[in-house]
Amino acid sequence: MKESDLLHQIVRSLLAGQLKAAADPHRPRWHLAAPVGLLNDPNGFIEHDGRYHLFYQWNPLGCEHRNKGWGHVTSTDLLHWQHESVALLPTEAYESHGCYSGSAVSDEQGRLTLIYTGNVKFPDGSRTAYQCLARADGEGGFEKLGPVLDLPAGYSGHVRDPKVWHDGQQWLMVLGARTLDDKGEVLLYRGETLQSWQRVGSIAGSGHGGLGEFGYMWECPDLFPLGARHVLISCPQGIAPVGEDYRNLYQCGWLAGDFDGERFEHGAFHELDRGFEFYAPQTTRDSQGRRLLFGWLGLPEENEMSQPTIPYGWIHQMSCPRELFWQDEWLCQRPVAELEALKGEQIRFEGTLGEFPGLAIDSAWLDLDLCGEGSLWFGAVAELVWQPGRITLRRQNWQSGVWETRSSPWAGGRITVLCDRSSLECFIDEGRHSLSARYFPGEKPQLSSGNGDDGCKICLNHWPLSACLVQ
Repeated sequence: MKESDLLHQIVRSLLAGQLKAAADPHRPRWHLAAPVGLLNDPNGFIEHDGRYHLFYQWNPLGCEHRNKGWGHVTSTDLLHWQHESVALLPTEAYESHGCYSGSAVSDEQGRLTLIYTGNVKFPDGSRTAYQCLARADGEGGFEKLGPVLDLPAGYSGHVRDPKVWHDGQQWLMVLGARTLDDKGEVLLYRGETLQSWQRVGSIAGSGHGGLGEFGYMWECPDLFPLGARHVLISCPQGIAPVGEDYRNLYQCGWLAGDFDGERFEHGAFHELDRGFEFYAPQTTRDSQGRRLLFGWLGLPEENEMSQPTIPYGWIHQMSCPRELFWQDEWLCQRPVAELEALKGEQIRFEGTLGEFPGLAIDSAWLDLDLCGEGSLWFGAVAELVWQPGRITLRRQNWQSGVWETRSSPWAGGRITVLCDRSSLECFIDEGRHSLSARYFPGEKPQLSSGNGDDGCKICLNHWPLSACLVQ
């Protein structure tokens, strides 16, 4: 489709849909969501020339996984975001079925450059993929430079999601891949320039590093140094549940190890977030030296199309921005410090569970110090349950009505819960584990006491969070 035709359709969709989407009681007050349509993977997260840039997979024409381009927002403080011109639209033959996920860098001349996957599907059901470049044109848009990497031999058409960085000597790229015999891998490439790439090999995946059989596709890889070690975050597909682990349809996790520019020697795979919805995260290192992360609070193909936001013309949102850090060689996450600026007047409660009066959680920050066994209700459709050694988040499935659970180890430390109308993000033991979820409690949900010993004592600090919508 011609770019001009697509732009006309997008303008019509925005004019017809923005007020409707904004009227949804489930619309976030301070998380990022697309103005209309479908949002999924964060893309191109970078701090460039003093501004944070976040791109995202966007279908501006509906709530289905079609017509994928890149939306674009910028911020100076990770709180107040500004819409920019749409960055990418699928108008070329090499991206006919979508401008899929990728990353952003400052090129050799300091120009903001996007690296993304051009997705192409054929009438016989087969497909291919190209890794493509687009460069900022100085007028708020991006000039497409076309493909720089074709589909490698021995792999299916599922090779995508380039994450690119410069290690001080050369450009490096990791790609998610699926072999012809359905093994998920992460591929490594090196390049002297962004236009010229040489394949190094497979550095992780099914059958690598002692993992055994570990999925048919590894999406959205992100390899980076943190402290003295390297971390690989990726999203394996095709892993069966094992007890309380790997309970989602698709997984998201991390491997820690040593990377020498060619090989990645790593340890065990650990889930990055043990909740219901968290996928396709992307990180960047900012000018303060922090490793920051955004994730998608969604999951492909799992109850998506029954979300109650769809009648309002939008679906999905980002996680809060998070900072990654080590704690006893364990990868931890915490909300970025900038979010503290959204806090209103503090309410503190110390007492027994039976005495708890209830608090508004439409948009709130909660710090919980708990003991014994008990639970707290978030509206009537989610419950946080604690017992020695374990935290469990229960949620009523909005499609089936069935109650479902996700659990995390708990050493007894503080629990922070960020609430925003239709999302919960729980940070366990001050960030050692996290449980994230969408839920749909209706207007003005309350936090109230649940099951447990009425004599169970809790200490709770509550701050309302002010709105921080995209402008």
